Amino acid sequence: MSLSSSEEQRFLPVLRQVISHALIAVLSVGLTLTTLWAFPNLQILKRSSLQGAVAPITPTVETTTPPTANSQEVPIRSFVSAAVNRVGSAVVRIDTDRTIKMRAPDPYFSDPFFRDFFGNDFSAMPQEYHQRGEGSGFIIDPNGMILTNAHVVSGADSVTVTLKDGRKLKGEVKGVDQPSDLAVLKINEKDLPVAALGNSQDLKVGDWAIAVGNPLGLDNTVTLGIISTLNRSSAQVGIPDKRLDFIQTDAAINPGNSGGPLVNEQGEVIGINTAIRADAQGIGFAIPIDKAKLIKDALVRGDKIPHPYIGVRMMTLTPEFAKQSNSDPNTTLTLPQINGVLVVQVMPNSPAATAGVRRGDVITQVDEQAITTAEQLQDLVELSRINQPLQIKVQRGEQTQQLSVRPGELGEAAMKS
Repeated sequence: MSLSSSEEQRFLPVLRQVISHALIAVLSVGLTLTTLWAFPNLQILKRSSLQGAVAPITPTVETTTPPTANSQEVPIRSFVSAAVNRVGSAVVRIDTDRTIKMRAPDPYFSDPFFRDFFGNDFSAMPQEYHQRGEGSGFIIDPNGMILTNAHVVSGADSVTVTLKDGRKLKGEVKGVDQPSDLAVLKINEKDLPVAALGNSQDLKVGDWAIAVGNPLGLDNTVTLGIISTLNRSSAQVGIPDKRLDFIQTDAAINPGNSGGPLVNEQGEVIGINTAIRADAQGIGFAIPIDKAKLIKDALVRGDKIPHPYIGVRMMTLTPEFAKQSNSDPNTTLTLPQINGVLVVQVMPNSPAATAGVRRGDVITQVDEQAITTAEQLQDLVELSRINQPLQIKVQRGEQTQQLSVRPGELGEAAMKS
C-alpha cells in the first residue's frame, strides 16, 4: 500500500509528533529511575509525606521532667559537651602569689678590700620579688575542698580561687604532698558543685580523655584526646623526685592546666593534669585519680603522708645491656649478665649506705621476691614501712650478699639534703 503525496504530507506531521511524545516519555522514565536509584530516600520521604497527609490528628499532652543536679537547659550535642557539662561547673582557676627571697652579689662588696673591711655578712645584699603563678583545680566536696597539684600552691603566700560563675574567694592550703604532687585547698563556701570521681584502674589504652582547665590564663578550656599509655613512671617522664606512675595522654595539657581534671567520656575525673614534656608535642601526663583518693582525706586533715625510701639511684639491668656494657673497652665496671636492678649511685647517709649497699650492686630480690625492674623495686619500697627492715639480695661481682635495709622517711631526707 502506498500513500499519495497529499496523504503523505498530512501524515508526516502527525508521525513526528507521536515520535516526539514517545521520546519525551522514554527520557522522563529514564530520568525518574536514575533519580530514584541515586536518591533512594526520596521515595521514603514521598511515602511518609503522603502518609502524614492522611494520618489522623491526635491530641498531644506536654510532659515535664523534674530537674536534676546535672540537668541543663542547653541541649547536649556530643559526648564531649555532655562530659564537660557534667564536670565544668566544679573546675576552678587558682592564682598564687609567692615572695621569693634571694641574696644577690653586689659588685662593690665583691671586692676583697670591702669584704675584709665590712666582713662576709656584707658580701651579698638580700633581695626579694613577687612571683605570680596560675593553675587549675576541681571541687571534691560541696563545702569547699579543692584538689590540685602541689607545685601549683606550694610555698604560696596567698591563693585566690575563681569559680566558674566568676566569684573570687580566698583559698587556704590544707595539705601538700610533694612526692605525689597533690594538694588540697579550702574555700569558705557551701553547696558547691562537685566533680564526680571515676576509677583510673578501669582505664584502657585508647579510651577517650578530656582535659579541662585554664591554660595560659584562658578560662574554661577543653581539649580532647585519648589515653596513650598507662603506668608511665616518673623517671621516664623526667621528674624522678616524684613517686608516681602517670597516665599519658595526647589531649593538650598546657601551662595553667596543672591541677585540672582529666575526665572520661562520662564526665568522671580519672586523673589530675600535672606535666608536659618540653621536648615533645602532643604528650601530657596526669596523676591517676585512684592515687588521689588514697591520700586526699589525710591531706584535708593536714596529715603528713609517709614515703619510705632507701636512697639509691637505679636502673633496670638486662643480660643484653650488661653484655653491651662489658664489651665497651672504656667501661670501669663489669656487670653480671642477669636480670635485676643496677645501683647507679648510693646517697650519702641514706638507709642504703648504712646497710652497706654499693654502687655497681645488682639487686635481685627483696624479701625473697624476685626483682627485675627499677619500677618494681620502687613500688615495693613505697609499700614498705619506715624503719621496718627489707631483706635485699644483691649480686656484687661474682658474690651474692644478703643485706638488711631499713627504709627512712623521704621528707626528712629532703630536709637534710
